Order: sequence, then C-alpha cells, then structure tokens
Amino acid sequence: MYDKSDPRASLVAAPVAKSPVTAYGAADYLRFHEGPPQQSDALQRTWLGRGQNAVVAYSDVEAGAVFERRGQVDEWALLLPDRDGKAELVVGDATHALPGASLTFVPPGDSVLKVLQGGRIVRLFTTRSADLADASVNAAGYREPRPNVAPFAAWPAPPDGFRVRTYGLDVPDEPGRFGRIWRCTTLMVNILPVSRGPRDVTKLSPHHHDDFEQYSLVLEGVFIHHMRWPWTPDMTMWRNDEHESCGTPSVAVIPPPAIHTSRSLDPGVNQLVDIFSPPRLDFSLKPGWVLNAADYPTPAGPQGGA
Repeated sequence: MYDKSDPRASLVAAPVAKSPVTAYGAADYLRFHEGPPQQSDALQRTWLGRGQNAVVAYSDVEAGAVFERRGQVDEWALLLPDRDGKAELVVGDATHALPGASLTFVPPGDSVLKVLQGGRIVRLFTTRSADLADASVNAAGYREPRPNVAPFAAWPAPPDGFRVRTYGLDVPDEPGRFGRIWRCTTLMVNILPVSRGPRDVTKLSPHHHDDFEQYSLVLEGVFIHHMRWPWTPDMTMWRNDEHESCGTPSVAVIPPPAIHTSRSLDPGVNQLVDIFSPPRLDFSLKPGWVLNAADYPTPAGPQGGA
C-alpha cells in the first residue's frame, strides 16, 4: 500500500508461482553501531551481517587499508558513500581509480582493493562467499534456510563480459523514478535520497514481497523499521508486530512476506540504501528506473527479456 505520490504505486507485480506459506521467517536487525566488528586490524574495522542470499560488509577504514578477494565466485559490489572517498581496485593487470560517491561492480576472480582516503566503505556479496557469510554476526540464524525466500539464481552475464564498472552517485532525482538503482548479475542497489527530519507519518509505504528479502542499510540518521506478519488460519504462525529503532550503521534484513515500512527519525540527515539479491524484476521492468540497464540484461522469458 503506497501513498499516491510514491513512484512504487505504479509497480505491477511480477508473476510469482506462489506456494502456501506454512511458516514465517524472522527479521534481523543488525545494529553494527552497538557491537564490536567481526574483522579488524590497525587500519579497518568491518561489521558483517547476512540474510539468506546476501552479505553486507560495512567498514570504517583508514588510508592504507587493503581488502583482497581470491577466487571470488561471483560479482560483488563496492559502495564508496563519502564524497571525499578514494580507492583503487586492482583486477588482473589493470588498476582502476575509484572516486568517492560511487558504486562499483567487481567481476568474479581475484581483486585487491586499496583504500587511499579514510572513511567508510560498503561491500556487498552473495552468501556464495562462504567465508564472509560464516563470519557474519548473525550466521547462526541461517544454519537452516529461511522460509519463503526463493533460491538464489544469478542474472545473465553482461553481453560484453565481466569487467569493473563504476557509476557515480550524483544522479538527479526524476519525477516518477524511485531512488537511484543499479544492478549487476547478483545484486541490485537502490541509493535512496537523503531526507531531512522525520518522515511524514501520513505518507508511509507499508508493503510486502512474496519471495525475496530486502536489506535496508542505514547510512545516516535513525530509522524505525515497522514490521507486521499477516495472520493465517494457523495461530501458531502468528508473530507480534515489531517497531525497531536502528541507528547508523545498521542493516535490517526484511523477510518475505512481512509487511514493512521504514520511518526516518533523526531531526537532521537520514539515508537508507536498499539492497536485493538477486535483482528485482519489478523494478527492472520499469523503464528508466535501473540506471545501468543497458549493461546487464534481464532474464529471458515472458517475465523478463526476449
């Protein structure tokens, strides 16, 4: 249920072969700001959290920090949210300069990330990166698969092959478009606009997803994540409503089919980044919403591409 001013009110749900919901999965609220990092050294502190399909790695870094991936199984994403951020990425024989306020998709295989300017970095992976999934603060909660989440399947490879692709975040808002969305074969990242002050409580957006998770990363400010699970004939499935306050940095892992909406609280700056793995088809089918749609095809078939 969206306010009529919300661009998502125009979405047409992609057809889903629905199975009966016989159990509900819990939401996870990963308040990185309250706990110790899962990985650290003299130049970086990294918090790791996961869902069924994706891992979020949030790091506070100093210049000189290095992050290596050897034999990386699939594409991953690097977000440099700070405008004065700066890094370089070595893939094969090439070194790529990465500016601040950018999102980069990194191909499978070996890579070395070198931080040149201290600040924040966010790395996004699928849970096929087992070392990071197993190191996540909430890994124990995923020893058994969560219900209602469709099995992960990567989207088609780009026609010109895998390579480093960097996109600047300075894309102006556009009427009718929701956020700033980019996708690769494994992930979709929506950098939502900065908001100032608490959200108008008369224009919230309670909605649900049939079979995929949403990862809501708080980059600035404080948000309350409101969560409700629909009643079913089986009362043993029922769950209490949740209204969880999460500061910066934090990640809410929102399971299907929980009804959810998030409300900014801080009187200053608030910003969310929404992450999906694999990419969302409904967003991808909206003309102009995915800013790099020409680089990555949608899946073949009646619901997607040709």
